[in-house]
Amino acid sequence: MKTQSDVIVIGSGLAGLASACTLAARGYSVTVVEKNEWLGGKAALLEDKGYRFDMGPTILTLPSVLRRVFTEAGRKLEDYLDMVRLDPQWRCFFEDGKQFDLVESLPEMKNRLRDFTGADTTGNGYEKFMTISKKLDEVSQKFFFWKSVGGIADTMNVKESFSLNVLRDVLSLRFGRTVAGLVRSHIPDARIAQMIDHFTQYVGSSPEASPAVLCGIAHMQTDEGIWYPMGGTRAVPEAMVRLGRELGVKYITGHQVKSIDSQSGRVSGVTLDNGEVLKAETVVSNSDCVRTCEELLPKKVADKFMSKRKFEAACSGVVLYLGLRKKYDHILHHNFVFSRDPHVEFSEIYGKGEPAADPTCYVCAPSLSGDKVAPGNGEALYILVHTPYLRKHHDWNKMLPEYRNVIINKLKTTAGMEDIEDRIEVEHSLTPADIHRRYHVLNGAIYGLASHGRFMGAFKPANRVSEMKGLYLAGGSAHPGPGMPMVMMSGWIAADTVDQDLRASGTKVEKSIQGKAA
Repeated sequence: MKTQSDVIVIGSGLAGLASACTLAARGYSVTVVEKNEWLGGKAALLEDKGYRFDMGPTILTLPSVLRRVFTEAGRKLEDYLDMVRLDPQWRCFFEDGKQFDLVESLPEMKNRLRDFTGADTTGNGYEKFMTISKKLDEVSQKFFFWKSVGGIADTMNVKESFSLNVLRDVLSLRFGRTVAGLVRSHIPDARIAQMIDHFTQYVGSSPEASPAVLCGIAHMQTDEGIWYPMGGTRAVPEAMVRLGRELGVKYITGHQVKSIDSQSGRVSGVTLDNGEVLKAETVVSNSDCVRTCEELLPKKVADKFMSKRKFEAACSGVVLYLGLRKKYDHILHHNFVFSRDPHVEFSEIYGKGEPAADPTCYVCAPSLSGDKVAPGNGEALYILVHTPYLRKHHDWNKMLPEYRNVIINKLKTTAGMEDIEDRIEVEHSLTPADIHRRYHVLNGAIYGLASHGRFMGAFKPANRVSEMKGLYLAGGSAHPGPGMPMVMMSGWIAADTVDQDLRASGTKVEKSIQGKAA
């Protein structure tokens, strides 16, 4: 059987859903193919005995990106999602027993830092750092975001590249410096520096090896805020699927794409695991870019793509989903329980490729924002600890029981949860091996490709694949990278690039938003 669409989207992660909605809003017929039985990729749901857990991402920043997808269809995001702004954004727990809350307001942060450190030095340094972060964000918006970029040459307009203003912008990107280096040049307090390092943990890479331009994330987060969609982050893919259906998007679940088909160097469709052929001259892959090339493309095309750069997986992680009979009142919705020494922690994870002996734990407690996620006065506690991507000698069936105890003990000793094991009624887990198998990612990576490299670490493969006409990439392993807002932006960029290319080639598409909205 052969089915014809204008565009086929492989994978229904947040990027794939955003791409499908954007393309459908612009008048294209779109079919999404998802290997799992659910839509939404890592933004999946786990329910057990009245406890409800978001399985994947839990921190939503830059809601303007999601809003842009809905605006494409002339819709209001607020009609699809009820979102709550969280401020303070995080609570931090340190080894010395101290706590510190990250808040949006710069003046309030300076006051809190004075009280926390006993001097103005760190607060003044934080203000200078945030000024730099704002500039990095502005330059990223100007040169890096909202278009297909695979390297620095793609960011430049040749007519403007040699102007003094552009030169100033390029120099402001702090090429050659790392996140950790830039942070510590302004923040003398080691605990606060460790907190700021974790703005870049959205990209799953070491701050000691990632380019300083990623410090722009700090301004993005404090400017637009952290938001929680009522119903959990699972509500985000559900909202986009609803929008997609209203726009005529077709969804196929429970079937895996086995090949991206082509004729004369151009995409002609895909073949599914049941032998069904779906015809289309355009494919957007929301699958991992390395596995897309190695598993779905002709070897000659894949080899050419893979020869262009080094592909290193970002980190993976262990997630514990703990249903607690009684919630903790001394934590916030989002919390970081920090390691004793971040240098040692990052060296173990990213250098030695082994789980950290003293890890940092991210803890999410959504009931504290008023969402009903547990029976009675309970809590659906989510704990994420970053680990190396899968190595050949890692056997997580054997490693998990011991590492689970490492995580629990860390919460007991540093986060004030001494009785946590007495409160556990439901317990589930997700390991790097589970992530690899469940989500078809590279070596169990949560965040696509690593952002390591002082100069080029921020660049991911471009959304337009030059090695095969009609093929585009979207998701954490493609430009602009991982994190909830970035993957949705990646989906929008892929869709916009498809639209530009089809229009430039003479393909005409009539918009029919009003008709589909009826």
